[in-house]
Amino acid sequence: MRFFSFASRNSKELLRDPLTLLFGIGLPLTILLMFSLMQKNLPFDLYNIENLTPGVAVFSFSFISLFSGMLIGRDRSSSFLIRLFASPLSASDYIIGYAFPLLPAAILQSAVCFFAAFFLGLPFSINALAAIIVLILIAMLYIGFGLLFGTLFTDKQVGGIFAIFVNATAWLSGTWFDLGMMGGAFKAIGYALPFAHAVDATRAALAGNISSVFPHLLWCIGYGAAIFYLAVWIFRKKMKG
Repeated sequence: MRFFSFASRNSKELLRDPLTLLFGIGLPLTILLMFSLMQKNLPFDLYNIENLTPGVAVFSFSFISLFSGMLIGRDRSSSFLIRLFASPLSASDYIIGYAFPLLPAAILQSAVCFFAAFFLGLPFSINALAAIIVLILIAMLYIGFGLLFGTLFTDKQVGGIFAIFVNATAWLSGTWFDLGMMGGAFKAIGYALPFAHAVDATRAALAGNISSVFPHLLWCIGYGAAIFYLAVWIFRKKMKG
């Protein structure tokens, strides 16, 4: 439990930049509202609120990746981490200490997204709570990606990597359109990555189809575990260096 003090410090660092957190919440809400208004003028059911809300909630986690990557990237760019290496924290303690404060932000993003969706026509049901629980597990995947980027790159480089990452997650997740519409190869690439599985798991939970949740969720958990392990391994190598 040595990472608690370090996690507390990282929580304060996040609170010192509230505009970034507000942007991470406000932009997905704007997207949710815009696509809901578009659906009212479309002759076909492309952006119905039941499919759109889980996709936007998962997409919002891309900004969690940015937060985590920038946080660790800034510490690496300064002399803070070098001084901190004198502490008894291990590489896994550091990674957990960076990840732990981001979970409340992910929960807040999910809750706000669903709360707004209720006003836009999403039926209120206990399945929404199940979807948020699934989203909390998925959030760890996106936090892991951010920590990996922050471990590999500086805070200035993370911004460029994030631009690529957010586009990849947007196009390969099936949030805005069915991946099958782009052809077999595009769909195969999409489902070889975890992002489409994250959206499908959340949609299944919201629909109350629990049996369909776990195959997709296990895919995300497996990816998340591998990403966290890789982040810890690289961080340990850099500590020794």
